[in-house]
Amino acid sequence: MEYRRLGRTGLKVSEISLGSWLTYGNSTEKDTAAAVIDKAYELGINSFDTANVYVTGEAEKIVGEALAKYPRESYVLATKVFWPMGEGPNDRGLSRKHVFEQLHASLKRLQMDYVDIYYCHRYDPETPIDETLRTIDDMVRQGKVLYVGVSEWTAAQIVEGLGVSDRYLLDRIVVNQPQYHMFNRYIETDIIPTSEKNGISQIVFSPLAQGVLTGKYKRGQSLPAGSRATDPSSNMYMNPYLQEDVLMKVEKLEGLAKELDLSLSQLALAWILRHPSVASALVGASKPQQIEENVKASGVKLSEETVSKIESILQV
Repeated sequence: MEYRRLGRTGLKVSEISLGSWLTYGNSTEKDTAAAVIDKAYELGINSFDTANVYVTGEAEKIVGEALAKYPRESYVLATKVFWPMGEGPNDRGLSRKHVFEQLHASLKRLQMDYVDIYYCHRYDPETPIDETLRTIDDMVRQGKVLYVGVSEWTAAQIVEGLGVSDRYLLDRIVVNQPQYHMFNRYIETDIIPTSEKNGISQIVFSPLAQGVLTGKYKRGQSLPAGSRATDPSSNMYMNPYLQEDVLMKVEKLEGLAKELDLSLSQLALAWILRHPSVASALVGASKPQQIEENVKASGVKLSEETVSKIESILQV
């Protein structure tokens, strides 16, 4: 496993991170989830990601319990705040009240004294950004949060946040968590350039396009039984990638991967990690074997010729 610095900080994260969205506390049994986390840790993954909203806190409980056996200084743990956690008017968003209460609720579920990264899970247009960032800065000063992150913020929103932090001498945003994969490249236009200018890394989610870039979904074939595409709670995210034209590109990418003695998922992850602005690719796994395959993408260097071939396939 290779490691990269997170933005302008001295923190180093593994090139592959393990997430818990749509898996732990839901589709993956508790013992299996723990086995996946153990395998990830064994293989050198030191970056683990969860969120309060994942199965209404159940994912945090599972992740915290599984990591409890390891020295706290040996891993980097992230969680998030924004999405509704109840029916009340203050049970959502990035108000001082919600952020304060949800951080403490997350720490309790995780059974930890602090989180390494605390993400604003989305931008909240109903809360002044200085209120949010000052609240998180207070948590940083109390030692309950080490680094400030945002997820799916636009370049303009990131710049606004940095301006507020600098004006009030608050802890700065150092990491953004956007979606990024071969079929969704919106961050390349504005977000990556803006982030690079300001010392912000990307830890990207859905690097395998909800599993489409594993090659398990084939043109003209039925969806695999038990796959994410057959789960009503997650297939809404996958439908755009199960179209004929996308699956045709996947076939060609898989052929290219075989020429390089890589699996399709390893090629897709290496393609993401080609970009120095990406600190880590955040994968999900329901089996330890999936982690074993994904970590092999760390350290893979794609030649300019290979990257060019990928571009030709994607642009058809």
